[in-house]
Amino acid sequence: MDKFKFWDFGIIDFIDVFLVAILLYYIYKLVKGTVAINIFIGIIVIYLVWKVTDLLEMYMLHNIFDGFMKVGIIALIVVFQPEIRKFLLMVGSTNLSGRGKLFSKMKFLKSEVDTETNIDAIIAACRKMGSTQTGALIVLERNNNLDFLTNTGDEMNIKVTQPIIESIFFKNSPLHDGAIIIEGNVVKATRVILPVNNEKTIPNRFGLRHRAAVGITEKTDAIALVVSEETGQVSYIKNGEFVMFENIQELLELLKKDLV
Repeated sequence: MDKFKFWDFGIIDFIDVFLVAILLYYIYKLVKGTVAINIFIGIIVIYLVWKVTDLLEMYMLHNIFDGFMKVGIIALIVVFQPEIRKFLLMVGSTNLSGRGKLFSKMKFLKSEVDTETNIDAIIAACRKMGSTQTGALIVLERNNNLDFLTNTGDEMNIKVTQPIIESIFFKNSPLHDGAIIIEGNVVKATRVILPVNNEKTIPNRFGLRHRAAVGITEKTDAIALVVSEETGQVSYIKNGEFVMFENIQELLELLKKDLV
């Protein structure tokens, strides 16, 4: 009897640790590359000190950290508001049918048979469109499911290639307005209307495409590429911020790193 109780406890304990690991992984993915990562690490350190002082019966120091922990949840909501919003969106938009099985959303559990995004084709298309000053807005889906946006445009199922992207954004094409959403190596929607950011101060040289890219990357973990119709410049936007790069090769490396 005791043996079975111990075994039952072991299974539950394993599940508990596994779920906590998944939770921490997603939190890390949300805050990685942002200022919030330093705050996240600081919170972990404070929590560990709080537990250690309790274990060592250091009552005065423990009471100080205990008071912080009791009111800390309010501070966390304020400081991590964008990240909490992304996390809730990630949980709420997880599609449990077809492609969106829970475990298929975890990049570290994906099999090698999964189709990878053709980054070379996307970059080549952006370079070509930039040389002809053809405006474009490309949104690359990561963990957050963007199906809630596809009904604002035209749903597609087209393999990503350079000619396809160029033809979509060709000035006389009926599909060139709005954004395209790429999931894996498939263009799953065109003419998508994205939420425009009107709060953040963006230089006047950037237009609605850039504001839309900032808006969608603030609200989700997607990344966006924008080709300016005025200058032909290619912009890379992540977490609501413009990511600087020296050349196309560096942009290619950034995309490969962020889409892993």
